[in-house]
Amino acid sequence: MNIEEEPVYILRLFVAGASSKSVRAINNLQGILEDKLKNKYEMEIIDVHQQPEIVKSDDVVAVPMLIKKFPGPERRLVGDMSDIQRVLRGLGLLV
Repeated sequence: MNIEEEPVYILRLFVAGASSKSVRAINNLQGILEDKLKNKYEMEIIDVHQQPEIVKSDDVVAVPMLIKKFPGPERRLVGDMSDIQRVLRGLGLLV
């Protein structure tokens, strides 16, 4: 990777089906990511009911939960992702 290149963020968003809080988290997060990281992120949306093995391996204790896998350090955010400043800090985009 060239030093000038920005990293591609690897993210996992854990949700509980189509609950209103989960849908809000997906929509809020997609808006933030498209605004701040357009074409520089990969997000996997995981339904905790459909993929319990991933939930267990990632030690998910609440939903919706966003896990930033890369670049390090790993960060976890819980909630509907409506607090833009908090999400940006969690992603390391705001000091």
